[in-house]
Amino acid sequence: MITLDHGSGGKLSRELIEKILMPELSNPILSQLGDSAILDIASTKIAFTTDSHTVSPLFFPGGDIGKLSVTGTINDLAMVGATPLYLSLSLIMEEGFSEELLKEIVKSISSTAKENDVRIVTGDTKVVEKEKVDKIFINTAGIGIIPQSTDIGPHKIRHKDRIILSGSLGEHSITLMVLRNEMELPKGLKSDCASLYPLVRTLTSKIKDIHAMRDITRGGLGTVLNEFVADASFGIEIEESKIPIQPDVKAYCDILGFDPLYLANEGKLVLFAAPDVADEIVSIMRKHPLGKDAAVIGEVTESHPGIVAMKTSIGGKRIVDSLVGEQLPRIC
Repeated sequence: MITLDHGSGGKLSRELIEKILMPELSNPILSQLGDSAILDIASTKIAFTTDSHTVSPLFFPGGDIGKLSVTGTINDLAMVGATPLYLSLSLIMEEGFSEELLKEIVKSISSTAKENDVRIVTGDTKVVEKEKVDKIFINTAGIGIIPQSTDIGPHKIRHKDRIILSGSLGEHSITLMVLRNEMELPKGLKSDCASLYPLVRTLTSKIKDIHAMRDITRGGLGTVLNEFVADASFGIEIEESKIPIQPDVKAYCDILGFDPLYLANEGKLVLFAAPDVADEIVSIMRKHPLGKDAAVIGEVTESHPGIVAMKTSIGGKRIVDSLVGEQLPRIC
């Protein structure tokens, strides 16, 4: 039986993919299981991705389902070094959905696309009976071009690579959690929903030794790092004290028992790079609005292949596993 936990992006999501989807659909491209497929068409490297968005509430400080649908797709393309160019847009709405809300969402989609110099070039709309969908679901697909000289992906990760986080964790999850529970939102706390392409473009134009990147969404940093070490000949070590977390996010995590390593984000990335360029990458990131809290949080190790370990702030060490359940559903 499919449960909400199967949509968490964690262990159950991976089991669903490996046990049900891959046996029927597997091919050399899909088997890479990246956020974007990389296609070679007529000597052109094309990145292709798709995503569906079911966030609740539809509007939140820092964004809305429209902005999220565009930036989320752009981010998946950017993580393989692609320049995002074209998006599709499919809307599934329940009968009785407000035209005024739809106009606001479409306006947000339009402005976000224009800000990022991408075009919505095709789409679809469906309307189903009331309560068959929770207001509106959005599916987007994206296409981008990758320079022939660019090769970014997990296959490039090497022993001693530094692991760099672009900023603090958890603002998106905690903002939505506070709104859903009608709690008081701390002043200044908002979702980090943003297009990471401007930051990636700045980095890749100056640094040629970036090995791999991933935006940190469902399942959080802990799950993303586990995706990198799955079936790999290397492990990962991170340091808790070096991971940036806003005080308000930390406070809510302490009160509610959330682990910030598993909170979803919508404007953060984790990056693997050679040791000799790590400090320069952090310096470049910190000069950009999307990377002002960037930090080196760990490194790749040969000592425990397939395992993510964390040195805790009290001097111990613990294994960071993939997310098993769903801390907060309907997050993106």
